[in-house]
Amino acid sequence: MSQRLRQIGLLAGLGLILAGCADRAPPGPPESPELAACREEARTAASGPDLSRQSFPGQVANEERLRRIRAEAESTAYTDCLRRRGLARGGGVEPVRRPGIW
Repeated sequence: MSQRLRQIGLLAGLGLILAGCADRAPPGPPESPELAACREEARTAASGPDLSRQSFPGQVANEERLRRIRAEAESTAYTDCLRRRGLARGGGVEPVRRPGIW
C-alpha cells in the first residue's frame, strides 16, 4: 500500500509541476526596431486626445466608450506609422466596431 501512495504522490507532484508551466506561452520572434518605434509612437499618439473632460468615473458605459476611442486612435496611429515607413501597404479592412454609445 505504501508503494501505491508513493506513486500517487509522485504523479500529483508531477501534475503540479506541469500545471505551473502551462500558463507560459513560448516566446515569439523578437520585435524589430521599426515595429517597436511605431508601437511607441502609437502609444504616445493615443494619449494625445484630451478625453479627460469627457470622463465620468464610475460610469461603465462612458469608461468603455473612452477606452474604445483611445484604442482606435492607437491602432490608427500604428498603421499610419507602418505605412510611412513602408512596412505596411495601404488599404485593408476597417476594424469591426461593436454597437454601443458613440
